[in-house]
Amino acid sequence: MTLRAAAQAVRDNAYAPYSNFKVGAAIQTSTGAVFVGCNVENVAYPEGTCAEAGAIAAMVAAGEIRIECAYVIADSPDPVPPCGGCRQKLAEFAAKDARVTLATLDGTERHTTIKDLLPGAFGADHMDRA
Repeated sequence: MTLRAAAQAVRDNAYAPYSNFKVGAAIQTSTGAVFVGCNVENVAYPEGTCAEAGAIAAMVAAGEIRIECAYVIADSPDPVPPCGGCRQKLAEFAAKDARVTLATLDGTERHTTIKDLLPGAFGADHMDRA
């Protein structure tokens, strides 16, 4: 199954009764494993979970910590980029040159990288006091 197919399939499971904006994400790790996530809304609106965060949580729960590439899909006129928080989450587990594909259901894709999504990202090296 391709990353696109995995992201599109999990998108169907999204719980989005308030916005009706379903998002699916699939990430592939350095071992080739694929993990998926979908957005899960909550009536207490900021308490929901983004698709990218769900995929990352599944990856970490399985004992993996390195994202090689990611695919995010939504039913929108243009490819939707991850929110700021998810950009930081992706940057935590991926190299700056890791590929990220943003897509629509009609097949439009935009290819980018972690570095382009989050230039100047805060990283572990910022915490080095030596």
